[in-house]
Amino acid sequence: MNWKMRWLAGFLLLALLCTSFSACGNLRGSAESNAGSSSSEKSLVIGDTSFNTSNEEPDVNPHNAYSGWACIRYGIGETLVRYSDDMEVEPWLAVSWENADQTTWRITLRDNVTFSSGRKMDAEAVKECLEHLISVHDRAPSDLKIASMDAEGQILTIHTSEPNPSLMNYLGDPYACIIDVKAGFANGIVAGTGPFIVSSLKPDESLTLKKNKKYWDGEPKLDQITVRTITDGNTLASALRSGEVQAAYGIAYESYPLFQNDDFNLEQISTSRCFFAKMNFDPSSVCSDPAVRKAIALGINKEGFVKSLLDGNGTVADGVFPSGMAFGGDRVQARDYDLKEAARVLKDAGWVDTDGDGIREKNGQKLVIKWLTYPSRQELPILAESAQATLSEIGMDVEINSTADQNEVVKDPSKWDVYAMANVNCPTGDPQYWFTVFARTGAAKNQGQYSNPDLDALIDRMSVTFDTDERNALALKMQQEVLDDDAFVFCAFLKMSMISQAKVKNYTPHACDYYQVTKDLDITR
Repeated sequence: MNWKMRWLAGFLLLALLCTSFSACGNLRGSAESNAGSSSSEKSLVIGDTSFNTSNEEPDVNPHNAYSGWACIRYGIGETLVRYSDDMEVEPWLAVSWENADQTTWRITLRDNVTFSSGRKMDAEAVKECLEHLISVHDRAPSDLKIASMDAEGQILTIHTSEPNPSLMNYLGDPYACIIDVKAGFANGIVAGTGPFIVSSLKPDESLTLKKNKKYWDGEPKLDQITVRTITDGNTLASALRSGEVQAAYGIAYESYPLFQNDDFNLEQISTSRCFFAKMNFDPSSVCSDPAVRKAIALGINKEGFVKSLLDGNGTVADGVFPSGMAFGGDRVQARDYDLKEAARVLKDAGWVDTDGDGIREKNGQKLVIKWLTYPSRQELPILAESAQATLSEIGMDVEINSTADQNEVVKDPSKWDVYAMANVNCPTGDPQYWFTVFARTGAAKNQGQYSNPDLDALIDRMSVTFDTDERNALALKMQQEVLDDDAFVFCAFLKMSMISQAKVKNYTPHACDYYQVTKDLDITR
C-alpha cells in the first residue's frame, strides 16, 4: 500500500471514530438532559468553564468566596438591586430606596416574594442575611460599611459607619444575594428567591436545578437545568457541537467560527473586563521616565490587538470604563497609536540608538522593558507579544515574563516595568471601586507606586458625593488624570459570549456577567 492509500485509510478510520463519538455524545446529552424528568418536561444542559473550585466557586452559597456568581448566574438567588446593560442600578427585590441622611438608607422591599424554603422575604429575613454576610465574608464589610440595621415589615433601614454613596451598587454584587439563612447552608446549597431551586450539587462536576413553581415573577419556562463544569474551552465546543450540552459559556475563541451558522445562537456583549497595563514608577524602573511611559502608550496597537489577535471578540479601550457608560472611556482623551510620535518623544528625551543595535540607550542604560503578565487569561500573552512587536519598532527591547507567579513577582519593583493584567473594572456599576483599588496612593493593587495628589483629592471627594451626575463627572476627571500621567494603558474590553443551539431561547449575555439563567430561558422541542 503506497503512502496515499495509507493516508486515505487513516483518514476514513478517524472520521468513523469521530462519528461514533458524536453519536455517543448525543446519547449522553439526551440522557443527561432528561434524567429525572418525564418526556413532557423541558430540560436544558449548560456547559460552563467558570463554575469550579479553582475559580473560587465551589458551591452556590453567596457568602462563600466568589460562589455568589454561581448563585446569581444560575437563577438561584437575587439581589436587592440589579444592573442594566448600561450598568445602572435598577430595582429588583427592593422596589425603592432613599437616604434619610448620609449614613442612613431606608429600603422598601417587594411584598410578594418567598424563599424556596417557603419563608416570606421580609425586612427581618434580609437583615439576618446581611448580618451573616458581613460576619463571614472577606470583602463585604469594607464595601458595605454597615454599622447596624433595623427591620420593620417590608422596610429595612441600614445605618452605615460613614457616608457610603455606593451602598446600593454594592448590594447588587453577587455576594449580596438574599437568602434564607435560617434554612442553612448544607453542602453549599442555599434557599434563594430566584426562578430555580437546587436539586443536587457535585462540586467541579455538575449542578442540577428544578423550577421554582412559586417564583414571585412568574413560572419559569424550563422544568430542569443541568450545569456541567467543563473547564477546557475546546472540549466545551466539542460538547456543544455533539449535543452533549445545548448551551455553553466559555468556549475558546478559535472555535467561534464553528457556531456562526443557523444551527446556533452566538450572542455577545461588551463588558468591563479590561486588559490593561500598569506602569512602575519606582526610580529603579525605566518607566519612572515620563517619556518612556508616553512612548509605550503611543506604541501599543490596541485596534490591531482586538481585530487580529482577539478575532474581534473585544472592543478597543480608551479609559478605565467601556464606552456607552455615563462615565465611559469614550468621553476622555487617550493617546492614539502613533509610532512616529512615540519615536520623537523618546528622541527628545535623550533615548537614542548610538551603537546601531536597534535598541535605544540613555546615559549608558539600554531601553529594556520588563513586561510582566500571566497565562491564565489567554488574551494576556497575546497582548504581550503584540506590544513586543510594535515597541521594538521604536527601539524598545520588551522582555516578556508570563508567569503564574505574577502576584509574587509584582511585589519586587526591580523585576518589572510594565504589569499587564485583566480585571472587571466596573463590577457594581459604580466607578469608585477601580480608583480606590488601583490608582490611589498606597492602594492595595497600586504596586507601581503611582501617586497623584490631585487624583487622591478627587477620590476623597467622590467617596462622600451622593449626586450621580457629579460622581460621573468626577469619574471622567479621574480617568483623564491617570491617562495624562500615562500611569496605565487601557487596551481592550472583552466581549462576553454565550453560545447555544438554535432551539434555545433567551440565553443572553449581560454586561455585568451575572444574569445567565432567568425565568424566560427556554428550549423548543
